[in-house]
Amino acid sequence: MSNRLDDRIEQGQGNAPADIVLKGGRLFDLVTGELRDGDIALCGDRIVGTLETYSGVEEIDISGRIVVPGFIDTHLHIESSLVTPHEFDRCVLPRGITTAICDPHEIANVLGATGIRYFLECSEHTLMDIRVQLSSCVPATHLETAGARLDTDDLLPFRDHPQVIGLAEFMNFPGVLARDPVCMAKLEAFQGGHIDGHAPLLRGLGLNGYLAAGIATDHETTSADEALEKLSKGMHVLVREGSVSRDLDALIPLITERHSPFLALCTDDRNPLDIAEHGHLDYMIRHAISKGVDPLAIYRAASISGARAFGLRDRGLVAPGWRADLVVLDSLADCNAEMVFCAGRRVTADLFSSRRPVAPVGLASVKAPEVTAETFVVRKNATTTPVIGVLPGKIITERRDFDLPVNGGEKTVDLERDILKVSVIERHGRNGNIAVGFVQGFGLQRGAIASTVGHDSHNLCVIGADETSMATAANRMADLGGGFVVADGTEIVAEIALPIAGLMSLEPYEAVRDKLRPLRAAAKALGSTLDEPFLQLAFLPLPVIPHLKISDRGMVDVDAFEIIEA
Repeated sequence: MSNRLDDRIEQGQGNAPADIVLKGGRLFDLVTGELRDGDIALCGDRIVGTLETYSGVEEIDISGRIVVPGFIDTHLHIESSLVTPHEFDRCVLPRGITTAICDPHEIANVLGATGIRYFLECSEHTLMDIRVQLSSCVPATHLETAGARLDTDDLLPFRDHPQVIGLAEFMNFPGVLARDPVCMAKLEAFQGGHIDGHAPLLRGLGLNGYLAAGIATDHETTSADEALEKLSKGMHVLVREGSVSRDLDALIPLITERHSPFLALCTDDRNPLDIAEHGHLDYMIRHAISKGVDPLAIYRAASISGARAFGLRDRGLVAPGWRADLVVLDSLADCNAEMVFCAGRRVTADLFSSRRPVAPVGLASVKAPEVTAETFVVRKNATTTPVIGVLPGKIITERRDFDLPVNGGEKTVDLERDILKVSVIERHGRNGNIAVGFVQGFGLQRGAIASTVGHDSHNLCVIGADETSMATAANRMADLGGGFVVADGTEIVAEIALPIAGLMSLEPYEAVRDKLRPLRAAAKALGSTLDEPFLQLAFLPLPVIPHLKISDRGMVDVDAFEIIEA
């Protein structure tokens, strides 16, 4: 395969056989919305011909198939797939996701610059094009303890790396509006480049001030009305459908031909089991079309619109001169990828085996203190208690105030009302903080579940119906090096190890997928009513998402942006 400019020109005008020619199919024209006949000629990593007849060194019959541009996931945390970037590549590229724009702030909050360097090194060896946004909020806020801190001077050495797009989601929007000096320094350093947004429920004058900082995108929009205001104010809205945060249905009314140039698709956080059972961006496309969305609108959002929003000017159309990221589909409605080309290379198992491996990092990051059942006792005489109210399918939570049972000066769980204990334990070895509160909405009738995936500082988070089970689950983490645990009393009933920074597995994505099934079943056996209890658990410590959360420092009133009495 050649990437010489003169070869492209010669092959494009038909004076020489193209490296590869796809024959007999139709391309989906994202300009006109038409299905167009004609061959598609590739030279090296570029498309050099369409809508004409070509001969090729290699000719592939795709009769009856439709060719669309490769899909672009415009915002995700690969760590939330629970596998390494190499395994994520192998998991989703065959589904047609040829570009992923990731923010490695999960691993950065544990390991700092080491985590960013790891992702950048991986991005140099994966088949899919992994682009990296530099994590802007490490730590996310002053209300939690992270494993690292990244200031402006820590980020600047990465700014000119060829895989870096810009500054990642700026979650501390209260800090932006208050012109916090740390926030201002990062924003000023990246003016003129891409700055990703994160602004749940931000409207009106506050939204205007946030956008005036040069922030361009948002993936936290959860209603059509909110999305329309953001679009009207020039923001590019990234429609999200993750394993927990599911906003696609709410935003479907806006996915139209008119709005599609200003919309893109993202997953944010999606695990391998969800990908196996439902899909990735391909699922979003199928689902949207099944709900009546015009294929032109959703396929634009999945490719060219995202490319333009992030300054990737070489991809997003099936047209001469564009990067040869192509998905050969059975039909637009079913969106089943039968063949994928990434930078002109046909994606095969042999191609994946040619990648250079990258050594894992952060294999001894869990340094949480050992706990006992007594650790989780809440000694308060006042019965009125703020309780985190979980909303299934959303990372936004409610504040619900309840009168809880008090027994001998100790507040207890109330299983009849589905109120459990929740604790966050600092696990980076910095201060040993432990906070305990209450949560409603998980459904457990006994036992406990625990995780070292706890956005964004990734401390150890555990919920439970009893203190003994909570201690059993939490103490298992040191041996695992991090992960997910289900405990019942003194017994571990299911677990998965995530030893890379307490976030990612060393195993292939198929093994992680297969271990998630019994883990989910074990949680359900304890009474869990949530489809994804572990990912829902992971967002309880995220103090930048309204309204009530918990960190290692205590219960957090996100609206007031302060620690409150549990």
